[in-house]
Amino acid sequence: MNILLTSVGRRTYLVNYFKEALADCGLEGSVHVSNSSSMTPAFKFADHSVVSPLIYAAEYIPFLTSYCKQNNIDILIPLFDVDLPVLAKNTSKFDAVGTKVIVSSESVIDICNDKLATYDFLISEDFCTPFTMNSIIATKKALNTNKIEFPLIIKPRWGMGSIGIFEANNMEELEVLYDKTLLEIKGSYLKYEAFQDLSNSVIIQEKIDGQEYGLDIINDLSGKYITTIVKKKHAMRSGETDCAEIVKDNSLELLGKHLGESLKHIGNLDVDIFIKEGKSYILEMNARFGGGYPFSHVAGVNLPKAILHWYVDKNIPIESLLTPKYGVLAHKDISMVVL
Repeated sequence: MNILLTSVGRRTYLVNYFKEALADCGLEGSVHVSNSSSMTPAFKFADHSVVSPLIYAAEYIPFLTSYCKQNNIDILIPLFDVDLPVLAKNTSKFDAVGTKVIVSSESVIDICNDKLATYDFLISEDFCTPFTMNSIIATKKALNTNKIEFPLIIKPRWGMGSIGIFEANNMEELEVLYDKTLLEIKGSYLKYEAFQDLSNSVIIQEKIDGQEYGLDIINDLSGKYITTIVKKKHAMRSGETDCAEIVKDNSLELLGKHLGESLKHIGNLDVDIFIKEGKSYILEMNARFGGGYPFSHVAGVNLPKAILHWYVDKNIPIESLLTPKYGVLAHKDISMVVL
């Protein structure tokens, strides 16, 4: 079995997880990786690597389908938010060359990548989420009617990491930082999704203070809910979890079950949550392996191995593969890779 991880970047841990999963399952095969730059740390750890065109280039999908056909790729797994809508739209082209793309439907990706759509979906499903607006005019109205108050968070509607995220404490700051966020969108890769509605590509949210948690909500390859892993976050860095502890929390597990059954995503759903005054506020959802997944993995969860089992249609021992050890506290480290 051959696996291709696209937009692999620095996710060397996922390369190793899938190599180990192949060996543990007794499957012969290789882990291939792609990225748009040759200066990619994960290239050093994969069995095979290739530099791909940029995601939004016209030749990106033809390049990948050709690579998959030539290298007998069975499974393709995208690891970057920008990659998801492009691959979700073109799954049939990969099916034609015998490659299954592990990605949620276009509608699910749209809900997760578009933070305004995320808000609308969560409200429609009766989840708690920060009050969200997509214009300064709507924000002024909400302030005047006491629906919200400063400080407020300004961020890209189609965003990831910590790009273009600011906190405004008054109206003057709000107007200046709104424009600054728009400029950062135009000057980064966020512009590709944002250009579908650039004038409405910035959102404003009420700020929620509280303990932050991360969820790995796992569905199988048909979108059936399987389980939820809860992580209590202790430190963040550049928008990713840096230190976290695996905890048992029945209420958050039930929330994960409700969300997984409502959304019907494929594989992992990475979810950020704040607990304030006993309420669980969902901030964001990423329909992919998130930066917090390694905390679940080191605690005994093995989603890569589960994906391989599901793909080859074997009975999967849920208890041994997707049940974590509680109380495991871990911290990301920094290591050097000579390219």
